[in-house]
Amino acid sequence: MTHSLTLRRPDDWHLHLRDGAMLQGVLPETARHFARAIIMPNLVPPVVTGAQASAYRDRILAALPAGAAFEPLMTLYLTETTDAADVAAAHASGLVKAVKLYPAGATTNSHGGVHDVDKVMPVLEKMAEIGLPLCVHGEVTTPEVDIFDREAVFIDTVLDPLRRRLPGLRVVMEHITTQDGVDYALSGGPDLAATITTHHLIINRNHILVGGIKPHYYCLPVAKRERHRLALRAAATSGAGRFFLGTDSAPHVDAAKEQACGCAGCFTATNTMPLLAHVFEEDTALDRLEAFTSLNGPAFYRLPANDSQLRLVKHDTPQIWPEKIYTEAGPVTVFNPDYPVHWAVEA
Repeated sequence: MTHSLTLRRPDDWHLHLRDGAMLQGVLPETARHFARAIIMPNLVPPVVTGAQASAYRDRILAALPAGAAFEPLMTLYLTETTDAADVAAAHASGLVKAVKLYPAGATTNSHGGVHDVDKVMPVLEKMAEIGLPLCVHGEVTTPEVDIFDREAVFIDTVLDPLRRRLPGLRVVMEHITTQDGVDYALSGGPDLAATITTHHLIINRNHILVGGIKPHYYCLPVAKRERHRLALRAAATSGAGRFFLGTDSAPHVDAAKEQACGCAGCFTATNTMPLLAHVFEEDTALDRLEAFTSLNGPAFYRLPANDSQLRLVKHDTPQIWPEKIYTEAGPVTVFNPDYPVHWAVEA
């Protein structure tokens, strides 16, 4: 039996850090284990320009604990008034690593997102020209589409037509949640990849709804049927280079989660690596964990893998992590897989 595992230090290719007091409170949870992360731009107001991305990066670096080695990889929030020249300049400077497409109204702070893809084609054409990836929240938001079908419909009606129209565009399908997402990612060439979250490997929609509504399992895209969870696990543990970790760790204070219209998001920054070791061991794929967490993402983003390492150790007794992270913005509940986990990160 494997009792320890040493990996190249992982990266998180989809992370929410928020801003202000929340940023101060949750950033150490990511910086403890991850070397880099793609930082989501859906602040209020969103990070739309290169200048705004630079200022946000400065705030992140200022919030790092002393001695922490962590690099925020910045993104821009795509709007129908985004300036293609500004995007290209931000990318050329090395600051911006991707642009994020939120369909308007799809998730937290996405109301300024894209209603009509035709209106952002000049930006997308420039991105295809310069090789800048587009990170896509892959859901339609039309009210007649069932929330559990949003991803599949988006692939058919938005993503596939867009990729046929712009075959050189590099696309990351973020936080895929369905067999449809897995199949489409596998059907693409080297310009298509997909991230998978920690929590979607562990929960299905029963975790949210059975025995009472459990708000800390509610996320967007929402968890789907068990067959979809199993498809995600097969993809993540396969070693295939087009799949890599994007936790979508999304902190909300408990008061915003535990109300009549609660916020969507699972906070997994604290315990993602032990949880993934548990999942990959269950699927007899510990030898492929490094590819998923530390190698496939850098390869797609054309960055070197990290030189530093992270060690995971399996203990005889279940490990305990904090139930909550206490920030000056308020308490944030840490994702609970609802089963014992024996793996821990050790320095």
